[in-house]
Parts: sequence; C-alpha cells; structure tokens
Amino acid sequence: MKVLANDGISKSGIQALEKGGFEVITTKVAQEQVANFINENNISVILVRSATKVRKDIIDACPGIKIIGRGGVGMDNIDVEYAKSKGINVINTPASSSESVAELVFGHLFNGVRFLHDSNRNMPLEGDANFEGLKKAYANGTELRGKTLGIVGIGRIGQATAKMALGLGMKVIAADSFIDKVDVKVEFFDGQSVTTTIVSQSLESLFKEADFISLHVPAQNGYIISKAELAIMKDGVGIVNCARGGVIDEIALIEALDSGKVGFAGLDVFESEPKPEIKILMHPKISLTPHIGAATGEAQDRIGTELAQQIISILG
Repeated sequence: MKVLANDGISKSGIQALEKGGFEVITTKVAQEQVANFINENNISVILVRSATKVRKDIIDACPGIKIIGRGGVGMDNIDVEYAKSKGINVINTPASSSESVAELVFGHLFNGVRFLHDSNRNMPLEGDANFEGLKKAYANGTELRGKTLGIVGIGRIGQATAKMALGLGMKVIAADSFIDKVDVKVEFFDGQSVTTTIVSQSLESLFKEADFISLHVPAQNGYIISKAELAIMKDGVGIVNCARGGVIDEIALIEALDSGKVGFAGLDVFESEPKPEIKILMHPKISLTPHIGAATGEAQDRIGTELAQQIISILG
C-alpha cells in the first residue's frame, strides 16, 4: 500500500513504514492536485501537517483513502467527522510535540522579558554607533521566577508548559473547560521528581491574576482574548500564542501593546496565516516565529514513528 506524506515525514517514520511493507511518497502535491494524485497513484493513506487540507471534496473524490493522518495535534485542516462517517480512519499524534511547543513558549517568554527579539533587530543596525543607548533601552528586564503563568488549556502541551514553568520557580494557574484538575509531574535528570496538582479556575480570574498568559487551545469560533479580556488583565502582561491563529483579536492586541497595557506578545500563529498582517510583523513588542511549534528534529522523529505505528496497526 502507498502512503502520501504530503507535508513531509521524518526519516524514522519512512523507515518504520517501509519496514511494515508500505511505499512512502514524499512528493509535495499542490492542494488543487491532491485528489487527482491520490487516485492516479492508488494512495491508501494521506499524511498531512498544517499545510495540506483534507476536506469533504477530497474525501468524496478519493474512495480509496483508508487513513487520513495528521502529524501533530490540531485537526482543523481535516473534516474529521465526515471522514469517519465514510469509514476512513483519522489519526494524529497529540503527545509527540508537547515538549517542543512548550520550549518555544519559553523562547518567546524569555525574548519578551529581556527584549531579545528587539535587541536582535537593532544590535546589527546600531550596536557599534549606539551601544550605550541600546543598553539603556533594554535595561529594564524582568525575571520569570516568582511570577504567575496563566495557562489557557491544560492538556498535554499545557502540562508540558506547566512543568517548565514550575522548574523555573513560577506559580502556575490554569483554565480549562474540560479538565477540572491535573497532577503535573516535574522530572529531573537524576530520576527524582516532584508532583503538584493544578486546579482549573475561571478564565476571568486567570486573566486578572496572571503576569504571563500562554494559550494552548484548538481553533475556536470566536476570540478567547479580545478587547474585554485585555482590559481586565494586569498592566504589562505578557501573552504567548503557540496554539492556533484566530484565538486572539490581533487589532485589540496591537492597541493594547501600543498603550502599554500588554508588555509584549509572542506569536507563532496568526489570524491571517500564512500572510500575517504587516502591523504584527513590524511591531517592536512582538516576538515572532512562523508556526514552528513542533519543528524540532526530536518531535518530528516521534511524530513519524507514532504515525507509522498507528498505520501499521490499522492496515498491517
């Protein structure tokens, strides 16, 4: 059987699938050509990440598809329930990229509290001529230790983020519509560990209490953070979104950054992705990455092998 990994797959994933008797095709097929390619090449499994969309039109046009796989967590680019109604297995890898995303969250947090994103823009331009001026501009840093991190969505990635925050000595609070409380185990290199219980609280109370906020939620119908939510947050709050675009009202965010209500933002995802608004891209208080939360070698290896194991167990 043939597998089309249209958005790529790790070498370890390819090897595991080939060992299981599958032929893996990694040709990048344009969205409008996906259905034709699947039918012409007798593809049984299509694997995607966030770029390729597998909607009703492709599902209807390709009766030979047995599995649709998403390398990662979010399934908003796949018509999941419709595919299942047609007898197609839909799989993903919710646990594989948790640590990678959590580490990126802290990359953005450190960028924000020490102005690294802006310093890295300006040092090449002014570092020789205005060293003392830049030193003064970036002199009012903030420590993360002792501060409160509010995590919106305390699922796998939220918990991985909580572990890192706890390791830094932060207080962690969480809001989650589906999880009342969770035990978070922080493990150390020598085998020792510490476990703490995080109890979910209301979004409103989280927004009021948190010094920093990190979003870990799927795509929503509306905003989780808009003008009203920003208004009740602490002055100078830092906000990081490495989850999904469209959960923060970016116009309201820009206004809050300009007024000083929000101290900084870290964005890996955007409302108008893949063409973020120029005001977002140029803002000196926003740390930016191009949707790379799961883009580490370790995560991609885990994603590839986990997808392969699921495919082999279903079709092997």
